[in-house]
Amino acid sequence: MRGAAGFVAIEDINPRADVHLLVIPERHVASFREIGEFEADEAKRMLEFVTDTAREVGLEDYRVVVNVGAGAGQTVFHLHWHVLGGRAKGLP
Repeated sequence: MRGAAGFVAIEDINPRADVHLLVIPERHVASFREIGEFEADEAKRMLEFVTDTAREVGLEDYRVVVNVGAGAGQTVFHLHWHVLGGRAKGLP
């Protein structure tokens, strides 16, 4: 687990790739639909945290996925980014 001001990265409990991390803002926002609730500098810091997290775990090539809404597979209604690296399991 790693953290920076306002964000945390943890391993997914149901990994869909060799490396599967979740990047989560500490502040509650239900989904990506509400991304406008973040100030521009906070949104930028969140995306930089995603990239820094991938780099720190040794990923050069990876996917960043956000599920938006139940129909898209969102099961936890707190905004989070999936960082997936290595062999994917059950993904296109």
